[in-house]
Amino acid sequence: MLLHHHFIDIAKKFGEKTAIHDHSTNKKVPYSRSLIATLILANIFNKLEKGNIGLMVPTSAGCILAKLGILMSGRTPVMINYSTGAEQNAKYSQKKCDFKTIVTSRALLEKIECPFVDGMIYLEDIMDSISTFQKIRAAVLSKLPAGLIKKLISGGHEDDNMVILFTSGSEKDPKAVQLTHRNIGSNVVACTERFKFTEDEIFLSTLPYFHVFGLTVNMWIPLYHGNTILTYANPLDYKKVCRIVREGKATLMVGTPSFFWGYLRKSEPGDFDSLRIGLSGADKCPDSLRDAFYEKHNMPLYEGYGATECSPVIAANCPEDNRAGSVGKPLDGLQVRIENYETGEECGPGEDGRILIKGQSVMKGYFNDFEQTSMHIRRGWYDTGDMGNIDEDGYLWHVGRLKRFVKVGGEMVSLVKIEDTLEKLLPEDAHCCVVEIPDAMKGARIVAVTTEPLDQKSTIKKLAETLPAIAIPKTFLVMENLPKMGSGKIDFRAITELARKELGRK
Repeated sequence: MLLHHHFIDIAKKFGEKTAIHDHSTNKKVPYSRSLIATLILANIFNKLEKGNIGLMVPTSAGCILAKLGILMSGRTPVMINYSTGAEQNAKYSQKKCDFKTIVTSRALLEKIECPFVDGMIYLEDIMDSISTFQKIRAAVLSKLPAGLIKKLISGGHEDDNMVILFTSGSEKDPKAVQLTHRNIGSNVVACTERFKFTEDEIFLSTLPYFHVFGLTVNMWIPLYHGNTILTYANPLDYKKVCRIVREGKATLMVGTPSFFWGYLRKSEPGDFDSLRIGLSGADKCPDSLRDAFYEKHNMPLYEGYGATECSPVIAANCPEDNRAGSVGKPLDGLQVRIENYETGEECGPGEDGRILIKGQSVMKGYFNDFEQTSMHIRRGWYDTGDMGNIDEDGYLWHVGRLKRFVKVGGEMVSLVKIEDTLEKLLPEDAHCCVVEIPDAMKGARIVAVTTEPLDQKSTIKKLAETLPAIAIPKTFLVMENLPKMGSGKIDFRAITELARKELGRK
């Protein structure tokens, strides 16, 4: 299944139904007009160099239509992170993936104060340059049977790249992940089976499309079913997002825990009454968030788990099958193996080990990086770098990145477990992060960073009631805000560096 071809079938089927309600511009775009727009853009992009094309546009109708147009022209969109270091990310993407052209927005560059990068073309200029003849031609083409339209645009194979995305870079330099039509298509189908999606859904779409969580769940799943997508480019505008959900009667809302904390604080009872599913992913969902969300809105906050390299969803809880605290059962069609991190043997039920994944949604590989690909995919199994276990009932429990474990006195200590314990001792609306700082004298040094000051002696005493002595932080730092990635994930790399500098001054 080629997803841009499937979009044509959907656009022909649903016609005047609203495909995208762009809340940044307050414009509604029906499926019929979406098809015309993508045919116009495909014709324009056909004149550009073949191969990869950068796309750096906020979550919007423009981003969705440009992505479809790039695919219809036979090019592969490379999604560029504009949230932090946009200029650096644009140049890094060009060099890493061997392309020059970047489709972007003049308004975006002005807003984020990003200078022009050689190769950039503006979506505003493209739209202004469209002639009456081009519009009429595309409108006529859109009336042809779907099968004929597909013959007039780019075809391809299910194993062709559909998108190139970058890993978060929260721990080291981002890697360029190649995802095919088969990869994302199989994930869309498996998620549909898990959540029983129908054509009647209304999807809130605030996550950035340069991360696969947003791209698959907020764009391709709704387009696959002919749903209405409510786009808004700023997931941090919590009050407005809550209003969009309420007024737009969204049935599905996904986000990271940090975003859901914001929505919880700014929402009013009744704002989320239309939601069928609220799904948290990308970071561990704290029990305190889950409990508070249920208390205020009388609805469960489901938790899922995924990876960019897996298109992304690996496991998820759902209304019919939910075990709070776990990340749910693996999706149909995916194999999950829990492997002892030292011996490589398969772990038994409830035994922590490395999480390995095999299935159609696992990436083709990292672009132009055979070494990293061979390190992460062995004998068909993708090594997530995460630790977890599968219980006797088949639920997957994610216990943290392997890199978020520290070896102290020969024992593996989970920084995530320390965070979970510390979280329960924090004042309301306060957050924490626990990192490892190398220490020349003591080896690993466990440092707790909180957004509110704590009584250190009292906190250590309370932690000792649950944690072993080797896992208790002896150093506490206060940061007003914890740095985050554009996806809403905690930026452990930045926090570690800030903590290192702070401790160096003491």
